[in-house]
Amino acid sequence: MPATSVVTIPGIRVGHYTDEAARTGCTVVTFPDGTVGSGEVRGGAPASREFDLLSPERSVEEIHGAVLTGGSAFGLASADGVMRRLEEEGRGIATVAGRVPIVPTLGLFDLMVGDPTVRPTAENGYAAAASAAHDAEVNGLIGAGTGATVGKARGIDGIRDAGLAYAEARSGAVIVGALCAVNAFGDILTGTETDAGFGDYEPFSTPGDRENTTIGVVITNARLTKVECLIVAQGAHDGLSRAIDPPHTRYDGDAFISAATGQVEAKVDLVRALAIGAVTEAIRSRA
Repeated sequence: MPATSVVTIPGIRVGHYTDEAARTGCTVVTFPDGTVGSGEVRGGAPASREFDLLSPERSVEEIHGAVLTGGSAFGLASADGVMRRLEEEGRGIATVAGRVPIVPTLGLFDLMVGDPTVRPTAENGYAAAASAAHDAEVNGLIGAGTGATVGKARGIDGIRDAGLAYAEARSGAVIVGALCAVNAFGDILTGTETDAGFGDYEPFSTPGDRENTTIGVVITNARLTKVECLIVAQGAHDGLSRAIDPPHTRYDGDAFISAATGQVEAKVDLVRALAIGAVTEAIRSRA
C-alpha cells in the first residue's frame, strides 16, 4: 500500500488558515456533491460540532465539508465561516428555507503552545474554505497542525512539534487518504521500537489533562453507505493505535470523520484496511 503526500482523490479540495505567531490555525476539506460521511470518537476529551448527525441512524447522509481546527472548543466557530462560503457556492442539503451545508468539525487543544487568546474564527474558516484547492500543501506546521505537539506523557521535556500529515493507500482503483492533525498525549511510534509500551514514561506528568487530541479526516473514492463509512472511521482509529502510544487516553479527544465520494465500487473491508494503513503512515511521517 504505497503512500503519497499529495491528494489524488478527484473532487477533494483542502484549504488552511495558519497563524504562525499564535501557533494555531484551521484546515478545511470540501467534498464533491453526493459524498456520504460518518465518524467515530474514541478519546476521552473531544471537541466537536455536528458530530451526532454522523451516526448511521441519523437521517442526513451527505456531508459537504469537514474542518479540523486548533483553539479547542473556541475554534469550532471556524465552521461558521466554512458554512457561509459553501452556502455562497450553492452547496448544502436542500430545505424549504434554502440549502444548509453539512460541515462536521473537530477541534484540538493548542492554547498553551502560542497565544491562548488567539483562536480560529469564522472569518479564518471562510478564508481557508475560499482558498481550498486540490493541490494544497497537506503536511507540516500548517492549518490545524500549526500548534500540534506530541510526547506530553513524558512531561514537559518530552514535548515536541508534530503538525499536520497526509498519506494515501491504494488497491487498484480504490484510494483512501488520511489527513491527520497530530496533537497526541503519547509518542509517535515508527514501527521499529523493540519495547513498545509506556513503562518508561514519567508518571503521566503533563501541563494539563485535556490538552491533546489527534483528529483527522479519512477520504475515499469508494461508494459506501453511511454504516460502511462508520466502519472505515473505526479502522482509522486502529491506524492511530498502531502509530501512537498510548492511544485514546482520557487526556485525548481522538476522533475521525470519514467521507466516501462514491466514484468506484469497493468492498468495505478493503477500504477499512487501506484506511488503517493510510492513517498509520500519515501519523508516523511526523515522527
